[in-house]
Amino acid sequence: MAIVIGTAGHIDHGKTSLVRALTGQDTDRLKEEKERGISIDLGFAYLDAPDGTRAGVVDVPGHERFIRNMLAGAHGMDLVLFTVAADDGVMPQTEEHLDILHLLGVRRGIFVITKTDLVEAARVRAVRDEIEVLAADSTLDGAPIVAVSTVTGEGLATLREAIGRQLALPAGPPPRGPFRLPVDRAFVLHGHGVVVTGTAVAGTVREGQVVRVLPGEERARVRSLQVHGVAVAAAHHGQRVAMNLAGVERMTIGRGHVVCCEALARTTDRFDAFVEVRSGAPRRLATHQRVRVHVGTAEVLGKVVVLDDRAAIARREHGWAQVVLAAPVLALRGDRFVLRDETARATLGGGVVVNPFADRHRRGEAGLAERLAALRDGDLATAARTLLGLVPDFACDRVALAQALGVAEADVTDALTRAGDVIAIPDPTAPEAWTTAGKWARLVEELTARVAATHDQKPTEAGIEMEHLRTQLELAVSPKTFRWCVDRLVATARLVRDDSTVRLPSHRVALAPAAQALGTRLEALLAEGRFVPPDLRRLEELLHADRRRLAEVLTVLEKEGRVVRVAPELYFARDAVAEAQALLAAHCRAHGEISAAVFRDLIGASRKFAIALLDWCDRTGVTTRVGDMRRLRR
Repeated sequence: MAIVIGTAGHIDHGKTSLVRALTGQDTDRLKEEKERGISIDLGFAYLDAPDGTRAGVVDVPGHERFIRNMLAGAHGMDLVLFTVAADDGVMPQTEEHLDILHLLGVRRGIFVITKTDLVEAARVRAVRDEIEVLAADSTLDGAPIVAVSTVTGEGLATLREAIGRQLALPAGPPPRGPFRLPVDRAFVLHGHGVVVTGTAVAGTVREGQVVRVLPGEERARVRSLQVHGVAVAAAHHGQRVAMNLAGVERMTIGRGHVVCCEALARTTDRFDAFVEVRSGAPRRLATHQRVRVHVGTAEVLGKVVVLDDRAAIARREHGWAQVVLAAPVLALRGDRFVLRDETARATLGGGVVVNPFADRHRRGEAGLAERLAALRDGDLATAARTLLGLVPDFACDRVALAQALGVAEADVTDALTRAGDVIAIPDPTAPEAWTTAGKWARLVEELTARVAATHDQKPTEAGIEMEHLRTQLELAVSPKTFRWCVDRLVATARLVRDDSTVRLPSHRVALAPAAQALGTRLEALLAEGRFVPPDLRRLEELLHADRRRLAEVLTVLEKEGRVVRVAPELYFARDAVAEAQALLAAHCRAHGEISAAVFRDLIGASRKFAIALLDWCDRTGVTTRVGDMRRLRR
């Protein structure tokens, strides 16, 4: 089992000395740290357990000025060694570090009372009591407490045994999502290029694999991997990993970025969450309050919007909230985060990401709390179905849904196959996207209503263009999905589709009495013109009608088969076209082919009308053009 051990505790409570005593490794790597005798940034080591397990160790700084660094290291801890100095006891950062670990969901820990060589036994007992009181309201309630001295070595053997017991506990199920590694360090290694380190929080990465760096559009190739300084072909969740990346520059990657599976492509600047405000917070968490948001190794300014009628979430209370960020981060369902005040002086609270790609919510939105609770607590099928109802679009594709839920695409497909009230697009055997039955009903109602309204407003038009209809819908629908929607409605006789136009089955193009009279006159003029009919401009002059009205009536006459449109502004009477086509066919059967000049003479018209009719014959499949000649299609 891969496991990461972290430290926590107030400054000068012996975290780094404890790691040195347990591992023989000094985690203070910076010159300033050695000169000042305090940890400033994250330090790294490893610990070999009696059973041969090698655990990564992350040593965090304890000073209040470096809480941001502590948070960057705390996100991946499986087991924490929480130090409390015997001479000081519980101090401000003791409580804040415990709050942070609680908010990040760390449930395995050992409280270590350090510097026991400086105090009497009674003082150690008093500090033990302080720890028990402090831990009572946290995820580390009931964690074992071990007293040690790194000077005399007293208690270290007992601590090693306690660590061994923790490492031997059964591991929970591995995270189901694709590979993610929040970056806590990035540097250039001479002769190798960019190296990043971090704790893999999910998935597996292999040498040669192409990975993505988020936020941003960077892609890189994994040149090599190391775990605890040992070269490996693959690294897994729960391991401290060093990655040598090709294809990125040092200035484009650093703490706060995430190296991840190439399939993860979407970041977020707004997510819904379950938020808890800790008792140690200096004040309540007010709606629209500006905060610093720590997720993974990233720190981003943002604001919190409480999603109920309350103006704030009080201390020791919790509730639903939307977190709006000033810059994008990679966050998935189930990820934990910490909120600190804007000045970075105090930890306020934190929580769990529920919907990573949330839309703005309406005030008093009905059923919102229930949907968010289903997302947080439901199984994968329930969460996926709920998320489909929350996304603003009509449908959600497989890739986007898998990322939002933090699982593999195959898991989403399997879960939704068993879920009710969802519709697979294009079909259950090969789903590419899904929607809910409720959204489908909404879409059908709106779509048919808009088509009916078009028929009422424009009775002379055959229907409405599909793309125009799609862009008018309240729910956003992609062109590909919209074609599926229309085909589904056509199959059930709810719509009729003619090329790119749709209509209701009951719709028939109808002319008003005045328009019918105009149609009769138009038909007569075209018939009178025979092979040289008046074009649209001449019809305007003869009938004293505007072009738009003429076009509407001619479109209806064409649909009814009474006239034929052979060019954009040229119509022929139906009988004239049939006669011209018969003359052309007879000549071709006798001579094999016909030229434009011969056809012109056959119909007794100018070249303008002859060419228009010949081109129409080509388009409609009557003839085919070979050079300057036309032949009948076989």
